[in-house]
Amino acid sequence: MDEQWIQSVGIDVGTSTTKMIVSRLRLGRMSSTFSLPRYQIVERQLLYASAVHSTPLLGFDEIDAEGIGAILRAEYEKAQISLSDIKSGAVIITGETASKKNAQHIVHLLAERSGDFVVATAGADLEGVLAGKGAGAEKRSQAIQGTIVNVDIGGGTANAAYFYRGKAIATVTFHVGGRLIRLDSRGRVQYVSPNIHAWLAAKNLRVQPGQEMTVEQVREIAGEMGRSMLDYLTGRERNLSGLLVLGHHLREMLPVDELSVSGGVGQLMAEQPVKTMADVSRYGDFGPMLGHVLRQEREKGTYPVKWVDPEQTVRATVIGAGMQSTEISGSTVHIKAELLPIRNIPILKLELSTEHLTDPEKLKREVTNVYDLGVRLFEQTSGIPFALSLSGIGYCSYQLLQMIAQELSDQYRRTFSDSRIMVVICETDMAKALGQALAMRCSGKPEIICIDQVRVEYGDYIDLGEPISGTIIPVVVKTLAFDERL
Repeated sequence: MDEQWIQSVGIDVGTSTTKMIVSRLRLGRMSSTFSLPRYQIVERQLLYASAVHSTPLLGFDEIDAEGIGAILRAEYEKAQISLSDIKSGAVIITGETASKKNAQHIVHLLAERSGDFVVATAGADLEGVLAGKGAGAEKRSQAIQGTIVNVDIGGGTANAAYFYRGKAIATVTFHVGGRLIRLDSRGRVQYVSPNIHAWLAAKNLRVQPGQEMTVEQVREIAGEMGRSMLDYLTGRERNLSGLLVLGHHLREMLPVDELSVSGGVGQLMAEQPVKTMADVSRYGDFGPMLGHVLRQEREKGTYPVKWVDPEQTVRATVIGAGMQSTEISGSTVHIKAELLPIRNIPILKLELSTEHLTDPEKLKREVTNVYDLGVRLFEQTSGIPFALSLSGIGYCSYQLLQMIAQELSDQYRRTFSDSRIMVVICETDMAKALGQALAMRCSGKPEIICIDQVRVEYGDYIDLGEPISGTIIPVVVKTLAFDERL
């Protein structure tokens, strides 16, 4: 097989909107005929983009599972695709929707209804990176050989991802979004998110349910919110603006060459100016005004950054999820196809040095230390406690490979005796030989899955799809916190 196409789906359930895309990914052989096969995704094509639906909710704190299911059934029918055709992709629950009380249940329900291999995940850091990829910021950062930050602003959150020369280097998320304040057609406040109460108080801004607001009052709040976010991103001010940050803060000031805004609010920036309360509240919130004031800030040029248009706005996250999140393992793997797909496996990393590879006692101690860490971090389970990532191994002789296999298998069976499956990830082309050596020692207790040519880090999770053409494995690596690597 020199090339093959697979189909991928992306589903984004956000605070305001829900959308789905279907794409095709072309796998191409990147190695010569005389070397070990290596395949990569060499082309991505968007086949179908759904309409943008309002996310069905049951009150303010629960997602309507049946409503989401009905949307997806209709969109799959329109796309003329069956679940068995889907081999990769992502289900993302974003923004304030991720904090709804049944969010995790919905994630897994959607994954079960969305194909043979659809990864179920959530998390603001990952959302920001996927949106940045879908919006074209990753590609743009390579072109300018500098840093671009893409801010994906939806109904409940703004997910910012920094890209430098084609690599995501940091993320930060804000309580900034169109549905944080909800309004009726007369400007009467229906809801104010508790996540912005502290920021509103610090800014001496008054807004509460039942209050009837004017266009100018809404403009003031939206303007202050947009400028606070821009102040933080450009380093102008981070005390008051930091009250809008959800989760971790940036660990250091990052110089920014360009800025793009995607998401529903990014799309609203391109619409007509907001002049009346009917304009402001046409979606039942203050999103149109937030888009309007950000457009004004761009036109005024008061921030020391170049604003650029994203390739995608409202569909940036779902396109990033459906088209940009998949990798391919090498074809020199050791697997049992009936064990796949498997999802959401945390990573445990074993980094080996020359000393470990030349001294059996030092290798034994290092494996012991890493497995002990695995016991502390992860549950003892009959399933898969973690995927063990091996790095630092260059040339590997037969004798060295057997020594590594013996140590890994002996200690794994003692430490994780109930586990039925052991997953090992190699950075280099050694998975088939190492997998066979492990399998010979374990005799099916546990079963062995060993893949290669995939790089992962602590804090990552990994999903492995069903084999393509027997040995090629689609892989999704989910990195949840990029800021720790600055």
